[in-house]
Amino acid sequence: MKNLPHRLRRWLLAGLTVLAPLAEAASYPLPPPGDSVIGEVVALPGERRDTLSDIARRYNVGWDAIRQANPGVDAWMVDRDVAIILPTQYILPAAPREGVVLNLAEMRVYYFPPAKAGQPREVVTYPASIGRMDWRTPLGATKIARKTENPVWNPPASIKREHAEKGDFLPDSVPAGDDNPLGRHALYLGHAGYLIHGTNRPYGIGMRVTHGCVRLYPEDVEELFKRVPVGTRVLMLDAPFKAGWKDNVLYVEAHPAFNEEAEPEAHKDISPVRQVVLDAVRGQSHSPIDWTEVDLIARQATGIPVATSITRTRPAAEPVPEAAAPAPAAAPPRVKATTPSPQPPTRARSGTTPGREPKSRS
Repeated sequence: MKNLPHRLRRWLLAGLTVLAPLAEAASYPLPPPGDSVIGEVVALPGERRDTLSDIARRYNVGWDAIRQANPGVDAWMVDRDVAIILPTQYILPAAPREGVVLNLAEMRVYYFPPAKAGQPREVVTYPASIGRMDWRTPLGATKIARKTENPVWNPPASIKREHAEKGDFLPDSVPAGDDNPLGRHALYLGHAGYLIHGTNRPYGIGMRVTHGCVRLYPEDVEELFKRVPVGTRVLMLDAPFKAGWKDNVLYVEAHPAFNEEAEPEAHKDISPVRQVVLDAVRGQSHSPIDWTEVDLIARQATGIPVATSITRTRPAAEPVPEAAAPAPAAAPPRVKATTPSPQPPTRARSGTTPGREPKSRS
């Protein structure tokens, strides 16, 4: 699992210069039907004043993802001589391109805004924290039931009991403010007690640390709050293996399994990746599949899409209904050597008076 990132780092350094910071929310043009890879893997030099947490938040990446892409890098004192790989390329989940889609395996949210007349469609993506192994985030379809600014947190009895066992006695209600773990914005789901919300501890985003809710960086949840209307469909799935096309090349993306301590580990069963690849190439005219290559990508599980040796011999005529495609273990992801010039989003705060909220997880 560590070998591929090291090879990627050496390859990227050979042809990539310093990149400017990305916008806080990563927005990309929606690929045409039949394609599903967005973004690029990029690299930037480290700065001694930076920690990986600082870099992850600045570039809209989760904690586990940036650690996994940079094994061996000192997380708390990044040396300026070390190039940091930003895993900012993604294969869209094999799901309808509408509403909000959360892939638990990669701890990432995708939002597909409705089409606007005369404008190309886009997809916006955010890193997320999800439930621990003993407080799992639910799967399946639901919707945004309501939205609240400056929410009040009413911890349920189960969470109060867990905290009390550690000597931390929670009140029945936590008002809006800096001590509220829900942050400043909350989107309540159709699943009772589950939310997409912000946080008062943003440097844990991209980990399995919640009581089942979906936690975003404060700036990300504020943007999502403004853009997503009540009633929007939310689909939560668990897809550790994804495959998809870009420029007639099949990419495969694999994320590690997690044990009861919510720590990443190698997959005990990688056979599902083969079905994901078969779904991606179904109905396509393509070169032969190298299953040894596919299996190696699945075992390494770097979380970064890898371009495989599988090519499409003619452009797709129809959308690929299910997952994406595999990538060769030895070939690095394709990198765009251009320098983005993003502008930070404008933030607004509201003076909404907090109301009484039902009990919810955090």
